[in-house]
Amino acid sequence: MACWPQNWWIDMALNAPAEIRMINNIAAHFGYLHTEQAATAVADHIKRFWDPRMKQRLLLFVASDTTDLDPVAVTAAALLR
Repeated sequence: MACWPQNWWIDMALNAPAEIRMINNIAAHFGYLHTEQAATAVADHIKRFWDPRMKQRLLLFVASDTTDLDPVAVTAAALLR
């Protein structure tokens, strides 16, 4: 059984671009790991399953210093460069 945060519907708001929502969800999925391990797992997931255009957009969002990204997601994006 999944254990959803009490305010999970706020995190899934359609205000953020899809790439940001997805990487934050993936980072939350690996939340049980230490930060470095979670970032590596997120980066591996993105390398395996994301379209190159999605990866490019993600890197642009990270470069724009958006505050919408989870810290694990930012670390994972740095591993993709």
